[in-house]
Order: sequence, then C-alpha cells, then structure tokens
Amino acid sequence: MLSVAGTQLRSLLTNPVFLACLFSWFSAQFIKTVIKLFAGQVRNIKELFELLIWRTGGMPSSHSALVSSLSTSIGIRSGLNSDIFILSFCFAMVVIRDALGVRRASGVQARVLNEIGASLDNKNILTFKPIKEVHGHKPLEVLIGCFLGIFIGIAFTIL
Repeated sequence: MLSVAGTQLRSLLTNPVFLACLFSWFSAQFIKTVIKLFAGQVRNIKELFELLIWRTGGMPSSHSALVSSLSTSIGIRSGLNSDIFILSFCFAMVVIRDALGVRRASGVQARVLNEIGASLDNKNILTFKPIKEVHGHKPLEVLIGCFLGIFIGIAFTIL
C-alpha cells in the first residue's frame, strides 16, 4: 500500500503538466516579489514571504500563469480537440475573467468602503473595522501572466 502511494506521488512529481503549473505559479510569485522589492514596497521579512507564497494581485498574475500553463500543457499532450483540453481552457477563461473583473471590482469597492468607514470613524459617527481589500489584476498583469504560463507550459511539455 505504501509502495503504491509512493509510486503515485513520484508519478505526480514528474508529471510535466503538474510541474508546468507549479513552476508557472511560483515563477509569477517570484517575479512579483522581485518587482515589489525593487519598488521598495516590502516592509519586512513576513511580507516578503507572504508575497513569495500567497499574496494576490500585482505583476504578473500567478492565477493567469497557472491556468495558462495548465491549458497549454494539456493542449500539447492531449490535443486541442480533447475533452480535457476544452475543460482546462474553459476553466482558464473563468479564472482569467475573475482576475480581471470580479476580484478587481471587489477590491476597488472594498477600498472605497474602507475610506468611507475610516472617515465616519474619525468623526465618531460609528466604530469601523476595515474590511479586507482583495487585489485583482490590471489587464497587462493578466496578459503577462498568460504569456508566462504559455511559455512555461510549452517548455515543460516539449522539453
């Protein structure tokens, strides 16, 4: 039983589709962190690790990079006419649309609500606790993430 699990884990860790997804996500997060470092937008080591591992928003979009590499590598391996490619492509379109639209709009709305709430709090009208501002993406951030994902998907699948 343990041997089967080990074999399956080894198979996953050598799968070019999985590796392309993992590498594209990590590459986008790494690039994003380097950009923020050079821009002086990292205040402490905790924020550095958050950016590197988890933080959303910024250039390039790690969401777009991941789903683009997924679709690209599946398309190359299984064919553009395969059901699994069509599924991955539709999934990518939903994620990319969400990164551009819904998440960005939510972040903008949250920022405005926080400004209004802070103003009311300063005037002692009500006690306000800021809400989380979700960071969506600008179109260029998504586009660069897609190009990064496509390039990495091709590289991991062909090489």
